[in-house]
Amino acid sequence: MTPGTPAANNGNWRTARRWAGLLAGVARPIVQSAWDGRPADILIALHAKKSAESVARFRAAFVDRPIVVVLTGTDLYRDLPGSPEAQRTLAFADRIVALQQEAVKQLPRELRARCVVIHQSARPLAPLAKPRGRLDCAVVGHLREEKDPRTIWKALALLDPALPIRIRHVGDALDENLACEARAAMDRDPRYRWFGALPHGLARGVIRRAHLLIHPSTMEGGANVIVEAVLSGTPVLASRMSGNVGMLGDRYPGYFEVGDAPGLARALARLCAAPSALRGLQVACQERRDLFTPATERAAVRALIVTPVRKVRR
Repeated sequence: MTPGTPAANNGNWRTARRWAGLLAGVARPIVQSAWDGRPADILIALHAKKSAESVARFRAAFVDRPIVVVLTGTDLYRDLPGSPEAQRTLAFADRIVALQQEAVKQLPRELRARCVVIHQSARPLAPLAKPRGRLDCAVVGHLREEKDPRTIWKALALLDPALPIRIRHVGDALDENLACEARAAMDRDPRYRWFGALPHGLARGVIRRAHLLIHPSTMEGGANVIVEAVLSGTPVLASRMSGNVGMLGDRYPGYFEVGDAPGLARALARLCAAPSALRGLQVACQERRDLFTPATERAAVRALIVTPVRKVRR
């Protein structure tokens, strides 16, 4: 169950659909935006707060059937400390799933024993040869505050116009003010192009053709776009926030501070001038590759339903 929808095409929806595919053969998964009341042997719910009502109804209907709650970025970094609904959902959960290692630290200590980390996966794609003499960057994320596109635009304005850097941005306009700012950024600087929403395959193609993925989020539960970049041979330059560090590791060399446009600009200028630095990021990304393979994710997701761990009920 996910609060996402096919029309929204957001990370929650794609995770739910991918997990349904991974469970095929050992279960008969049904993907819904809210539980419709039909009997089920186990409920896997994405988003503790937004799924709270459905989780509570399922627990009331099936007292002894397992509930798995998958934590999203807004759960971890916005809702959990002050949301009674999210806290109640986790109290009902027999198993809690985090999508990156740092997320576990955001949970109260009494819940951590119930938490398992399952990194998301993507289909590996063979790396493409990249053009020499310029730095092509991809940004993949809907236009909303949590994705912090303004840091991209501010950084580009700080870069020497002569630097051969291009930025291609994919993502729907979820905030009309940000959409207006994206159009203005295109008018100011031809090196930046916003394409709006694209089908998943075309978005992956933008990542695969780029020298670098820029991921400036302020809040993430575990961004699958990072996985898609790593499994396409495209290194990542990411904001140093918990969700990104949980994906790439605390020693990863390709971070800039959250909202630090000058820091991002300096990093882009350095990578444009020194291809060896870009290769260093690529090597560091490849060291994380095995965490994100479909086989690893499939085994972990299937373990949730084959050997569900039950908490002691009061």
